[in-house]
Parts: sequence; C-alpha cells; structure tokens
Amino acid sequence: MDVPGGAETVLRGGRHLFPLLPKAFVGVRRVGVLGWGPQGRAQARNLRDSLAGTDIRVAVGLRPGSRSAADARAHGFTEEDGTLGDWLAVAADSDLLILLIADAALAAHHEEIFAALKPGAVIGLSHGFLLGHLREIGGEFPAGHGVIAVCPKGMGDSVRRLYEQGAETNGAGINSSFAVHADPDGRAADLALGWSVALGSPYTFRTTLEGEYRSDVVGERAVLLGGVHAVVESLYARFRLAGDDEVTAYERSCENVTGPIARTISRAGLRAVREGLDPDGRDVFDRAYTATYGPAREIVAEIYDEVADGTELRSVVLAERRLAERPMSRVGGSPMWAVAPRVHARRGERALPVEPFTAGVFVATMTAQIDEFAERGHPWSEIVNESVIEAVDSLLPYMHARDVAHMVDNCSRTARLGARRWGPRFQAAYEQIAYPAAELPSDSALLKAFDAHPVHQALASAAALRPSVDIFVP
Repeated sequence: MDVPGGAETVLRGGRHLFPLLPKAFVGVRRVGVLGWGPQGRAQARNLRDSLAGTDIRVAVGLRPGSRSAADARAHGFTEEDGTLGDWLAVAADSDLLILLIADAALAAHHEEIFAALKPGAVIGLSHGFLLGHLREIGGEFPAGHGVIAVCPKGMGDSVRRLYEQGAETNGAGINSSFAVHADPDGRAADLALGWSVALGSPYTFRTTLEGEYRSDVVGERAVLLGGVHAVVESLYARFRLAGDDEVTAYERSCENVTGPIARTISRAGLRAVREGLDPDGRDVFDRAYTATYGPAREIVAEIYDEVADGTELRSVVLAERRLAERPMSRVGGSPMWAVAPRVHARRGERALPVEPFTAGVFVATMTAQIDEFAERGHPWSEIVNESVIEAVDSLLPYMHARDVAHMVDNCSRTARLGARRWGPRFQAAYEQIAYPAAELPSDSALLKAFDAHPVHQALASAAALRPSVDIFVP
C-alpha cells in the first residue's frame, strides 16, 4: 500500500487462504473465546467455520450464570461436545485464548484469567484497552506467553454478516488491524494473521497494541461516535432555528452525514465532497470547514492526551462501579430522533443532495482527527481506517439504517461512555465557536492545506483495499 512517505505491507485475505490456516495455527489445538458480546458471538462462529475440517477446536467460555449461554447453545456451542464451558476452565485448556469480555470486566478479572492460563498459551485481544489498564496499575502481561491482537474495523454483527456473504463473494468482510506485543517463540505474527484471515478480513494491516487502543478509543470519542453525534444534533438545532421544518432539518443534518456525505467519501474520497458542490455551495463548505477545524482539533488533542495518560481508561473502570447499581441513561430521547421514521419513509422520493454546511463541519472534524493521529505518529493505514474507512464503510451505514443515537445507545460500554462524555464537548464547540465563526470569510491557508493533504494519497491507496461487498443492515 503506497502511503505518504513510503509504503506499508498489507495482507490480502480471502477464502483461498483457508487451507493454510493449520500451518498458521501450528501448535494450537484449542482456541478459547471468552465472552459472547457482539465480537465474541461473531468471532467464535467465524473461527469455528473457517477451521472446520481441521483438528483445531473453538470453545466459548462464559462466566457462571451468564445469560448468554442459551444463545451460544443455539449457535452450536454446547457443554456436551466441550465447545461451551466455564470461562476459567476454557482459559486453562486453550492454546490461544481470545479475550472478548467487556473492557471493565477484563480490567477487574484479568488476574484470574492470567492465573488459569496453560504454559505457553497465547493471549489474543481485539482491543488494546487491557494494555492501557495494565500500564495504569503497574501490571504486566504474564511472562512466557505470546500476546497478539486482531482488531476488526467494524461491529461484531458486521464481522459475522459479511463473513457469511464471503461464501458467495470472495473478499467480503471487515478489514482488521493486527499487532504482536509479545512473541516468546517466534510464531505470533503468523498466528495473528491466520486469526485475521479466519475471521474473513479481506485486508489486514499492521499496528501496535498501544497504537490500536489509542486510535480506537480516541476515534470512538471523536469522529466515529461522539463527534458525529454532536455534529448532527447541533446542526439539527441550527437548521430548526433557521426556520426548517423537522423533516428538512433532519435531512440536512443526520440524513446527510449518514447518506450522501458518507457515500461520497467512501467511493471518491474527502476532496470529492467539496468538488461535487457548485460555487455557492463550495463557499458555504469552505466557511464551515475552516471555522470548525480548529475547535475540533483542540478537542481531539485533549481526548488523545487523556487516553494516552490513562485518564479516559480510568473513567471507564470507575463507571463500571456506578453502572452496577443503575443502568446508563440513553441519548435517543431528544426530540430530533422522533423524526427519523418520517425521514426514512421519504428516502425513495428523491436523491438527497449534499448539504454544504453539514459537509464542511463533518469533513473538518474528520480531518482534525486525521491530523492529530498523523502528528502522534500513527501509520497511514491505521489513520485512514480508524478515521475514515470505519466511519463511512461500517458505522455510518448502520447509523443510516437505525440513526446515530441508536448506535450510541447500543455500542460497547467503553464507546458509549466516551461518546456521552465527549459528544457534548464537541457540540458546545460547534455551537459556541465554529458556527458563529462560519459567518466570516473562509481561511485560505486551511483550504490549501486540505487540498494538498497527504490523506488523499493514502485514501486513494486504501480505496484499492475496499471490501468487495458493502455492509448490509437488515
């Protein structure tokens, strides 16, 4: 993959590689998957199906009394054949143990899990949160164990659904990143890449466990969830105050971001959003973009600092104690979201054009995150996947089918907490700083920087790595 300043090596996946999986998994006879949340549910089934016909068995481990046991049994994991059991028993019997329980639960119970590991077992993660937590408390992964990560760039439901589509269309799937954190016997990279191929990832790019959790946790709080929620809520209010009716305001805000703006970025890149506008529309885009970029960049930098120093991770662990006593409130109750059914009913009536002001605000927020990640040293494959591709090819299509608030209210607890914490910060910055400044002429220097931005080259290269099937949300 050609990127600014050089090239990165990316593994092209596909079902034609499945016969090589036993070689990649050499030394592994039992894969344990702890947890039956969206990722556990998807990954356990994908791994089982990809490894069918080999002597490698996939087992699901759940805590005693887990309400997920019945659903795991319904999908073919049973106590009778040894593919479903107590989480610590599964941990003790696994050569590769993939930890897919909730972040806060993993922070609370990792010592029990580590103590149960068989000698030489490899620890697998799909998120680097545990590394950040261990650093925060002065802990470490146990010596003598490999530590690898495979991190799908999409929701668990999409990981499974697109894997199933891959049976007919080779290359359907969700891209993943992989990392090798500890490799005592020299086989960790092959095992991680085999795991990613077995999940159905059409492309797998390299990262580090630290880089993954920083970019992932920051992205959830910024353009992937918290930021996009703030964009659409603040713009809906702005358009309503300007005199739009409810449906029109929703179409110009949420429907625009999840629909034509996301599709344009996905298929033609960031510059194409602006280039597709008429001269008057470009002027509106330019003023919105240059007014929004600075305030958005300030918040992304603040989020990054708090993730890097452990503050954000501590807040997730602390929240677990509160949430044990009372459930988290939902964000989907604001008046805006009651409009969604009427907007969805109008979709077949016309092709919705890109709203220039909305596009300028959203693209500026996305570019702010891109620039912060680049300045912090992340590789370009990770930058474009975490800031652009995961948004426009995975999360925004889901939000288009359901709405943004539904996504925020139904994502992982770590992501949900972050979106709720930082979304209001973005919203205040938009309403109090960016939107008033958008009444002024645009900043030509910022626009030149956007036009010449190296992300356009990176996205053009990444476009060749786009999965062959679009995400489908029933």
